[in-house]
Amino acid sequence: MVPFAGWSLPLQYEQGHLQSHLHTRRHCSLFDVTHMLQTRVYGRDRVRFMESLVVGDIAELKPGQGTLTLLTNEKGGITDDLIVTNTLEDHLYVVSNAGCADKDLAIFRGRAQELQATGSDVHLEVSDNALLALQGPSMARVLQAGLSDDLAKLSFMNSITTTIFGVPGCRVTRCGYTGEDGVEISVPAGRAVELAERLLDAPDVWLAGLAARDSLRLEAGLCLYGNDIDETITPAEAGLMWTLGKRRRAAMDFPGAAVIMAQAKEKPRRKRVGLTSLRHGRGGRCCQPLLTSPCPHVPGTVTSGCPSPSLGKNIAMGYVEMAHSRAGTELTVEVRKKQHPALITKMPFVPTQYYMAK
Repeated sequence: MVPFAGWSLPLQYEQGHLQSHLHTRRHCSLFDVTHMLQTRVYGRDRVRFMESLVVGDIAELKPGQGTLTLLTNEKGGITDDLIVTNTLEDHLYVVSNAGCADKDLAIFRGRAQELQATGSDVHLEVSDNALLALQGPSMARVLQAGLSDDLAKLSFMNSITTTIFGVPGCRVTRCGYTGEDGVEISVPAGRAVELAERLLDAPDVWLAGLAARDSLRLEAGLCLYGNDIDETITPAEAGLMWTLGKRRRAAMDFPGAAVIMAQAKEKPRRKRVGLTSLRHGRGGRCCQPLLTSPCPHVPGTVTSGCPSPSLGKNIAMGYVEMAHSRAGTELTVEVRKKQHPALITKMPFVPTQYYMAK
């Protein structure tokens, strides 16, 4: 168990990190992600409220549809990445990072108060539900056994409220942080253990901890807030311009729009890239310099890195100058004061398996 954002979280279970990671890719794993912040936004002005804070086109979301979006600051930096869902009910459902919970809530509440003072109808409710993530190719079969709804009709980034193995009021969103087909289940806290135990009755399902969660998301090319993105990094630098809706780009009505759109037009100075090691060994970690091989020096940092259980080689994510960001470029990564050759590689490192209903 390790401390994280005020929570005590499991790093790994008895099977160990390597086997847990591979089991998720081949079968199915259950992650307890209750540490994530869950917020509901109510009121007729809830979309206007959310679009005043994030870059995504929330108004275009169909009922039940969600999107990854970015909370930005006036300098164009990323304050947090979060998922906003336009529920089939009467509210927006927002899932934010645990490490950003306090600052996100302060921003949400401050903006809500500003809008309320001008007569807008918006109010917030912080959910005390637990959050479970069931991830892997066996997920649909395991979950369908406890559902009356047809899971085959639920596409990636869509959400329903349903009963699972007799537990009512569960919000099932087809998404996750592993690159596999998966769901996140928001479940009333008092029945979370009951639901988890029912899911674990399936032989295919193992419990998985933070170590597997981190290596799985890195193989999928997904950012970890605080490592790969933060308030000093813009969506253009992070390769996340796809989160900006066309209407929002034209309106430029989100925090930091002038900075972000200028970078989109002129190209940013640096860019997030994937890296694979050309030698075996232990993966590079945070804030190691990247160098060309040989000189001249190219400024850059490795922001995440680990041995890839699926690929059998070291992988990493980091930032380099735009001029040196082309896939296939060879660099040298410094790990523990030793230099190792690396290759800029397109992400995801492992193909994603997101499910789109036919």
